[in-house]
Amino acid sequence: MKTTLNLDDGLLREAKRKAADEGTTLTYVVEQGLRAVLNDDGSPAEPYVFDFPVVDGGGPPVVDVADREALYDRMEGRV
Repeated sequence: MKTTLNLDDGLLREAKRKAADEGTTLTYVVEQGLRAVLNDDGSPAEPYVFDFPVVDGGGPPVVDVADREALYDRMEGRV
């Protein structure tokens, strides 16, 4: 559907630049912006919680991490 909008000059320039940078049309950029606003129910987004993986190393540590030289030796395969 065609329509006429009165937009802020700076905002329109930014939208055109974004469309050019992304290799898309101004229409697509405006549609995406409207979708984002219309789909926003005003509630805050849920915070992202990273779930750290826990791995069983199979036994006690093979090197004391406080012993820098032993740690370097192990990391560089000299042990």
